[in-house]
Amino acid sequence: MTAKISIIGAGMTGSTTAHWLAEREIADLVLVDIVEGMPQGKALDLMQALPVIGKDVEVIGSNDYAATQGSDIIIITAGVARKPGMSREDLLTTNANIVRTAVENTVKISPQAIYLILTNPLDTMATLAMRVSGLPPERVVGQAGVLDSARMRTFVAMETGVSVENIACYVMGGHGDEMVPLTRHSNVAGVSLRDFLPADRLAAIVERTRKGGAEVINLLKTGSAYYAPAVAVAQMAEAILRDKHLIVPASAYMRGEYGLQDMYFGVPVQLGRGGIEKILEYSLDADEQAELKASAAKVRESIQVMQRLVKIESPGPDR
Repeated sequence: MTAKISIIGAGMTGSTTAHWLAEREIADLVLVDIVEGMPQGKALDLMQALPVIGKDVEVIGSNDYAATQGSDIIIITAGVARKPGMSREDLLTTNANIVRTAVENTVKISPQAIYLILTNPLDTMATLAMRVSGLPPERVVGQAGVLDSARMRTFVAMETGVSVENIACYVMGGHGDEMVPLTRHSNVAGVSLRDFLPADRLAAIVERTRKGGAEVINLLKTGSAYYAPAVAVAQMAEAILRDKHLIVPASAYMRGEYGLQDMYFGVPVQLGRGGIEKILEYSLDADEQAELKASAAKVRESIQVMQRLVKIESPGPDR
């Protein structure tokens, strides 16, 4: 039976995710959005592109969550960007209500689905999705680390002139300015970045990685990044459907790993058909531990704000 992936939010990120997934030919796709005609038009346009590349994928656009019934994976990209005059609390409340609505309307008709969350603030929205859905935490995953690590690989390649294929980078922590690029564990052809690059150049790459999303936004003037976030979540969806047991950095529910409890946070995870199969724990030095603690504090603060502002009907899964 053909797998099914539903994408909630057919804006630039959602529709580009559909594009990357259609090229992989791993599932039929559904695009859902509240804007009348928009997901239908994008779905039809994408369908008409597939004969050119020889891919047989059904793509449906809809304004009705009913079209998502029986999904294997549900990807939530829907949300708003922060506007002038909008407080962070206003942004969090707005996006939390969007994510909650999407989860409540899909989990009832796709009870076996695995959820991949992209809406910001990422770790907070993943926490919300898990609690609202009542699903086991391993079936709700936040996409951030694949994107952040890819940005870091890009910047290392630009600095060194080495192919990105020879560069492995690992970014942990919350998806924000306090993320933790692991320069000691990241490497060029097996050589630690701390040995491969001068300290000042490496520090500049770390800072650029942390500001990677803002840099794109500032250049675009309107909108935000979508190519890289979309292909990052497509890679995660493929790893799940193909049961690849692929290790990637992602936002996962913490049960004591890295000293953290009852929150979503960016860590290395192994993805397979059931979602998160396990969390890997790196050996961290004192500086890395301090950075991770600071990042976790920011994520926990955001989750606490969400809990204060947003009413959650479901207590989440029994733990």
